[in-house]
Amino acid sequence: KQWYQRRVAITAGEHILVEFYAPWCGHCKALAPEYAAAAKILADEGSAVKLGKCDATEHKSIGGRFGVKGYPTLKFFVNGKEKEYNGGRKSPDIVSWLKKKTGDPCKVVSTKDEVDAEVASAHFAVVGAFKDRASEAGAVYTAAASDTDGVVFMVTDNDDLMKEFGLEDGGIVAVRDFADEELRVVMEGDKTAESLGTFISANRLPSVVEFSDETAPMIFGGDIKSHFLIFGDNEHEAHADLMAVFRKVSKGSAGKLVHVYVNSGKADNGRILEFFGIKKEDGQVTRIIQLGEGVDKYAPDFTDLTEENLAKFASDYLSGNLKKHLNSEEIPEDWDALPVKVLVGKNFEAVAFDETKDVLVEFYAPWCGHCKQLTPIWDELGEKYKDHESIVIAKMDSTANEVADVTVKGFPTLKFFPKESGKKVVDYSGGRTLEDFVAFLDGDHDAEAEDDKADEDDADHDEL
Repeated sequence: KQWYQRRVAITAGEHILVEFYAPWCGHCKALAPEYAAAAKILADEGSAVKLGKCDATEHKSIGGRFGVKGYPTLKFFVNGKEKEYNGGRKSPDIVSWLKKKTGDPCKVVSTKDEVDAEVASAHFAVVGAFKDRASEAGAVYTAAASDTDGVVFMVTDNDDLMKEFGLEDGGIVAVRDFADEELRVVMEGDKTAESLGTFISANRLPSVVEFSDETAPMIFGGDIKSHFLIFGDNEHEAHADLMAVFRKVSKGSAGKLVHVYVNSGKADNGRILEFFGIKKEDGQVTRIIQLGEGVDKYAPDFTDLTEENLAKFASDYLSGNLKKHLNSEEIPEDWDALPVKVLVGKNFEAVAFDETKDVLVEFYAPWCGHCKQLTPIWDELGEKYKDHESIVIAKMDSTANEVADVTVKGFPTLKFFPKESGKKVVDYSGGRTLEDFVAFLDGDHDAEAEDDKADEDDADHDEL
């Protein structure tokens, strides 16, 4: 009955945004006031768009039906048909995204005050001057507005406003309020879908953007997937000088790299520091990452963040001359003293890819709730096989260690490394009771079939 009621709720309205959440999830708690504020804004405006939420830990069948694998997950339903929500997580971003998907994606403006108000709220906006929006150029602009999330597109045919921004009919300008940056950038050349997308990508962020919950969707959701990061404490005496150097370096790779500063002195950034294996005490540190199926990391061979070193680091990366960096702790002296073997980056290959052993590995995070729930079962499993001649039970802290041949997307991730398989990696997606693991290890399991089941995961893991 509950599923039927929720299904009716989703299909009854023309446009409904649904948040699938977990009560214990910190990101969900942070989203809650923004989500409620967005709902109120839309309600006050008389919008037909509705916002709803579903506790996916209580209603697992609903979360499973819609492919929920992390929290919070937002899905947009149009007449019952689901679409991914990929906008920001602040109330203005949510409202803007929904309005773009349900009406005219462009806001019609006629005064500078209207433009200034949008820029003050969003920090970046685009203004297009079109006497005829049905023109070819106008259609390209409108389509880009509909397809581009997180950017406010305005349109005008007002002569005074066009003059204010130095625009002719068909002209486009980016308007920003970034400190120490050019406030207006007029688009040059032909106005095609590709060139407009490139123009927006190159100008929607400051030359150096500080990482935060607000900027994260713009950083990770943009078209540029190579990011040049510097970690440092805002209170460091050399902070201002380093930022000036970094901004100067960024000019040489604008449009190719997103340049990001991470304040290591900010408590909220503890998770991202952990991901990179960086501590606040390390001082000013740099990395480059490439986003793809996973995250490839590149570390420099220098510690002095001079203009010359940083510029060469970027150049070497763009030229393909850098090797990937993999985090690893030192091998513990007692790594094999207990039934569950402790793996780190430096001993992983020797243990997991031992051609004489079947090895089942848990990739975990110390803070992960599901990992903690699995620990007593995993320890019992290790105890059962501690004297087995060809089965090894192991674990690896994936917040501090990385392996080239293994991609970890959530915690805990379980992978099986069968013996005599030529370094085959199998995603384990079976049950998580002791009996389930024993049946898998002792049975004539079909590794290929098990690997295929990975895409049918039941979402019983934490977010990265």
